[in-house]
Amino acid sequence: MLERSQRRRGPHLPHGRRRRLSQRILLAQLAILTVTSVIGFALFAFTQRGQLDDYFEQRAVSIAQTAARDPQIRGALAAGTPPGPQGVVQAVAQRIAGDAGASFVVVIDLHGIRHSHPLPALIGRPVSEPIVARDGRSHVRIDMGATGRSANGIVPVYAPGPSHRLVGEVSAGIPETRAATQFGQELKAFGVYVGIALGVGVLAAFLLARRLKRSTFGLELEEIAGLLQDREATLYGIREGVVGCDAQGRITVINSEARRLLGLSADRLEGRHLGEIGLDPAVSLLLAPGQTVRDEVLMVDDRLLVINSWPTGRDGGPPGSVATLRDSTELRLLSQKAEAVRRRLKLLYDAGGAVGTTLDLTRTVEELAHVGVPQFADFAAVDLVEAVLRGEEPQRPGDVRLRRTAVHGLGETHPFIPLGDRFGLDPATPQAQAFDQGQAVLEPDLTATREWRAQAPERADAIIDAGIRSRIVVPLRARGVLLGVVYFWRSRERAPFDEDDLSLAAELVARAALTIDNARRYTREHATAVTLQRSLLPRAMPEQSAVELAYRYLPAQSVGGDWFDVIPLSGARVALAVGDVVGHGLHAAATMSRLRTTIRNFSALDLAPDELLAHLDDLVARIDHEETGGDGSAAITGATCLYSVYDPTTEVWTVARAGHPPPALVLPDGTVRFPDVPVGPPLGLAALPFETVDLHVPEGSRLVLYTDGLVEDRGRDIDEGLELLRAALADGDRTCEQTCATVLDALLPTHPTDDIALLVARTRTLADDRMATWEVPSDPAAVAGTRERIGRQLAQWGLTDVAFATELILSELVTNAIRHAAGPIRVRLLRDRSLICEVWDSSSTSPHLRYATDTDEGGRGLFLVAQLADRWGTRYLPAGKVIWAEQMVPEGQEPLPSPHRTARPSAQR
Repeated sequence: MLERSQRRRGPHLPHGRRRRLSQRILLAQLAILTVTSVIGFALFAFTQRGQLDDYFEQRAVSIAQTAARDPQIRGALAAGTPPGPQGVVQAVAQRIAGDAGASFVVVIDLHGIRHSHPLPALIGRPVSEPIVARDGRSHVRIDMGATGRSANGIVPVYAPGPSHRLVGEVSAGIPETRAATQFGQELKAFGVYVGIALGVGVLAAFLLARRLKRSTFGLELEEIAGLLQDREATLYGIREGVVGCDAQGRITVINSEARRLLGLSADRLEGRHLGEIGLDPAVSLLLAPGQTVRDEVLMVDDRLLVINSWPTGRDGGPPGSVATLRDSTELRLLSQKAEAVRRRLKLLYDAGGAVGTTLDLTRTVEELAHVGVPQFADFAAVDLVEAVLRGEEPQRPGDVRLRRTAVHGLGETHPFIPLGDRFGLDPATPQAQAFDQGQAVLEPDLTATREWRAQAPERADAIIDAGIRSRIVVPLRARGVLLGVVYFWRSRERAPFDEDDLSLAAELVARAALTIDNARRYTREHATAVTLQRSLLPRAMPEQSAVELAYRYLPAQSVGGDWFDVIPLSGARVALAVGDVVGHGLHAAATMSRLRTTIRNFSALDLAPDELLAHLDDLVARIDHEETGGDGSAAITGATCLYSVYDPTTEVWTVARAGHPPPALVLPDGTVRFPDVPVGPPLGLAALPFETVDLHVPEGSRLVLYTDGLVEDRGRDIDEGLELLRAALADGDRTCEQTCATVLDALLPTHPTDDIALLVARTRTLADDRMATWEVPSDPAAVAGTRERIGRQLAQWGLTDVAFATELILSELVTNAIRHAAGPIRVRLLRDRSLICEVWDSSSTSPHLRYATDTDEGGRGLFLVAQLADRWGTRYLPAGKVIWAEQMVPEGQEPLPSPHRTARPSAQR
């Protein structure tokens, strides 16, 4: 626009000589002020000079009249008193002249003789001019006398008394220098005034020029004219209406577009009031001055106008208002569609963040029901196939059974299928068709169709009576699997569902179906892993008499590798084991199963705890190498284990651990200890040998084994967890079950992130009257005495039914020890849940079961032992071995060990 204005100006001065409008007006004002000041000063000087002359002439006449009226002067002239320098007339005339500031006062009689004069020498001498006051009038003239040029006033003097005759004249003069001095002073003062006025005028002109410069933005007249032309072109060329008003509400500008939008005539409207042109009062109010309106939407006839209005005059311009009007009728439908799209996208966005926050299947389905209400529907329900709730895929074809899994938007009483109900789908209903065909079904008016009522006619009537208006049925389908059906209902208070709503519902359910299917698959996999894990753990504690047992196993959200085991051993002993495989999932559970099975196999060999852990460590290393091909990509290194053996005959607890937390020992008096069991490396590292510790535990002590998930958590370290465990165990009166409950209450985290395995064993002791031990000489003849002693002991225990078999077993074992081993030889009988026969010798060689040929003289002893005993085996000692055999006690003769026993000599332990 500015370029167009510059083009209109044509040729112009070079940049250095250009003058803006404000500059030219300023220079013109300064020139006018200067010329006006000069002319005013000259006129003042001219008029003031004339006025001063008139003033001094009148002053001279006034002084002369004052002297002419003086009685002494009048009396002296009337009496004819001779003049003299010391006369009365001279004195009075000089006094009047001095008082009035006159240069002289001369009194002359009718004969022309001076009676007073500023020069005393001239007193008494005649004047050369005639007496001009004889005519009885006052006269003024400029004379050059003895005192210089002066204004001379002459008046007649009359004698006192009634005669009033002329007796002379008085001449008074004021010097011209006094008038010049006065004129100079007044001219100087006027010059100061003119200078001040000129300065004020210059300042005012400068300020006015600055204001004009701001108002015109420093533009030339041609530029301003161009801008005005552009304003007119813009005002009447834009597609928006513009209405301007002054402070009184009179129209100052209105373009043709505003006339069209407001439905006004083409008559001249400028200058008319807003209330006089036939506008709607609401429109007049918005256009009135003083209003500030931002995007106000108003219907005018059939148009939807957007009005903006703001006041003017805040920056010094004329007060009023300017309003713009825009026709948004065509945009109304677009905005409605855009708003619908926005709501749709927001619903889908909210669903993406709200559905699938967990992998819990029921929770995910409930989230789907919640996300559609009330933004999309008034009520929502989700029915899942029963197989899906179990994590399985529905079997089709066939009769599909659904369960109402989630509802939302329903009150306490509602006509819909209750939550948790199981039902089938009527093939004739739209919901069954939607499920079978995998397509969403829209029912905009439920009262106009009857097919959907076939499922439950009475319930359908109740739904209509409750005010339900329309419905959308969407099959819940993911990865080609139909998981269930989703229902959306709207009541009469809302618009019925339409085709756009149908596509939105289908997209919403399709997105949620993936998360629901993920939850289903997770449910299946988690259930499979938990089932596998629980199947690999002990389902029931084995029958044994060494300890009283209680345990807890709490899997985390993801299946882990924690485990425990209780293994009965020979000699009434029991092995207590607990372990942890680092990681979660099926791999950890499978690895745990392999380790547990390996420990059971190794324990059957009656290995010492440290030796068993060494074999287990070697096995884990081989497994790692075989499964990973030697690259370590899926190694299970990090598995830990604690293996211990408790012997109720000696009250000795032997413990070894591989990277596992230490066990806790609670003595009968409630004292809690964490025995100093040397910790070996985790399994699979084979860095250092494992060590065992033999602990003497009094009867009634509690042995507490656990995994690190119990004492470690994100919010606490292991030291803090051990102190909490110590505090929870510090009570000797609790049972094993009570101990488990107390420990979990004190240490179980709110949201466990790791599995927890806890095993509590209260020790028992085999009573003295349940054991029999004696030494056997290394002489074959001693076998007979041994058999007799065995018979007497079994008769004392009331086990005569198994006496023959027991005598035969022990005689064979003792005979083998005498023949093939070195002494000393010791025999021990233990009456527990079974009858245990043990033969101790100092040899490290182990007998082997074999089939003897017809020509062999021996080799049938162990075969007989294996046939007569239920179990038999060899247990190695630090010096020697023990060959043992167990026989089942006849039913009703298997006594439990006594809770207390008398002290036995330490030699028998």
